[in-house]
Amino acid sequence: MAPEKFTAALIQMSCGPDPDKNLHKALTRIAEAAAKGAHVVSLPELFQTQYFCQREDHALFDLAEPIPGPTTEKLAAAARKSGVVLVASLFEKRAPGVYHNTAAIFDKDGTLRGIYRKMHIPDDPLYYEKFYFTPGDLGYRSFDTGAGKIGTLVCWDQWYPEGARLTALQGATLLFYPTAIGWHPAEKAEFGEAQYDAWRTIQRSHAIANGVYVGVVNRVGVETGNIRGNEARGAGLEFWGGSFIADPFGRILAQGSHDKEEILTAEVDLHKLEDIRRNWPFLRDRRIDSYAPITSRLID
Repeated sequence: MAPEKFTAALIQMSCGPDPDKNLHKALTRIAEAAAKGAHVVSLPELFQTQYFCQREDHALFDLAEPIPGPTTEKLAAAARKSGVVLVASLFEKRAPGVYHNTAAIFDKDGTLRGIYRKMHIPDDPLYYEKFYFTPGDLGYRSFDTGAGKIGTLVCWDQWYPEGARLTALQGATLLFYPTAIGWHPAEKAEFGEAQYDAWRTIQRSHAIANGVYVGVVNRVGVETGNIRGNEARGAGLEFWGGSFIADPFGRILAQGSHDKEEILTAEVDLHKLEDIRRNWPFLRDRRIDSYAPITSRLID
């Protein structure tokens, strides 16, 4: 039976050139989050490396691993040792030539409850993800865990209300968004504040529209995609951190800085969720008979 209340934690971290050191840092932070009382913990997107999608390099496919695989074994052991539900974003090797940006969900006994493959894949300057990742084919999913039903989407998914809605409709009371998003240094002065505000606003809106808690976890630091000394050219990206947890009415319960490694925690209270949904019954009043055109690209 799911607990009425539990604590969610986000691990906002920087990522260096050495994947082994990044994994060790993440495993250490999981234990630290548990020591702070966390029952559910999420790591940021692709935390094992610097954000390598800043360039197109066939050699970087060697970073991917199968799921289950060596890294998931270590993550499962960490979840089991700390007794936490864990969301971890990984570069999945599914088959030769087929790779995914995948979130793995581990229960507090270390069991792999399932995976979610990132559905929306961006292709923008310094975010060349379509080169690396096949779009997800598992759909939107809610996972039964020791903390009840949780869902996860990944980074670019966060701009799409449809993904949040379909996950919430499966009973998820908490949505995680592991993320790697930052400023282009040349654009930060002019657009940086507005970009971050839009990012936070759209995800708060998912909490409000669906009556769920939302946890968004980003990385921090300036990165050039350095993988063991092999890096992209140029100024790189300044990852803006700013991780946060919002309640089902969009109120910010925990807020991260733009430049520091932090573990953010907040209480998830399912009684409060029920109370908000009773007073703001958006799910009750949906006109599901009128939404068929949403599956069209455009409506002429």
